[in-house]
Amino acid sequence: MNEPVIDSGGGLVRLRLDIAYDGTDFAGWATQAGQRTVAGVLDDALGTVFRTAVVTRAAGRTDSGVHATGQVAHVDVPAAALPHAYPRTPRSGDEEFGPLVRRLGRMLPEDVRITQIVRAAPGFDARFSALRRHYAYRLSTAPFGVTPQDARFVTAWPRPLDVDAMSAAARGLLGLRDFAAFCRHRDGATTIRDLQRLDCVRAAERISIHVSADAFCWNMVRSLVGALLAVGEHRRDAAWCASLLTETRRSSDFAAAPARGLTLVGVDYPPDDELAARTVITRDLRSADEIR
Repeated sequence: MNEPVIDSGGGLVRLRLDIAYDGTDFAGWATQAGQRTVAGVLDDALGTVFRTAVVTRAAGRTDSGVHATGQVAHVDVPAAALPHAYPRTPRSGDEEFGPLVRRLGRMLPEDVRITQIVRAAPGFDARFSALRRHYAYRLSTAPFGVTPQDARFVTAWPRPLDVDAMSAAARGLLGLRDFAAFCRHRDGATTIRDLQRLDCVRAAERISIHVSADAFCWNMVRSLVGALLAVGEHRRDAAWCASLLTETRRSSDFAAAPARGLTLVGVDYPPDDELAARTVITRDLRSADEIR
């Protein structure tokens, strides 16, 4: 039996993992030969615990140097291996996988943590069941750059930025659009996305850009931020961003923002009884006809 089950009576048990990591020293989420990746580190640790090879699948496959405070993933574990996660003497009041979370906290390197583990609801898929992903991009325009405590997570920007102009440009990008100009090409992948939030907030010399969509294509968030930065520096006007939506390939008119300022902060899912239906919708590849 290869389908996940919720009871441990046979087959595979699907677990939901909530994860945080500092992406600075990782070559992204996805496992790559000869590279240190988040998935690779987690697969190794979980495989050691369960004494069998496992594959961790995430809601968002973050790029090299990108961080997460709200990543969500799932892993399918053979039911027969599940008892390896349980302590010999359970603590009173402990959640089922509370001991495993503590154990992994001792096993994992300090730049990645699994903050919670629960049995997944029927139909749950970390990637395909998701309704939307939320990212935050953080910059500092302070003359000294970024304080050492924030240096790995905030991009120092050496020039002034007009946040009002950036916000005006951002509004022109919202909605169900073809974001090919903002995505690195990947064969067979759609670039049509529903961008639900893109706003810029200044607090003194700190600027935060909040980005939410049903999904993101490769390099899309950093590209959106990079285009907004061109507007913020008055190298382009606010209407220019929306004009890029007519392009069919990644635009060379701007550079993607550096990875260090970007963090995946959350993933939204529907109620448990709608998970399976959401997966069907997500797997249906979008076409340009939907935005006409």
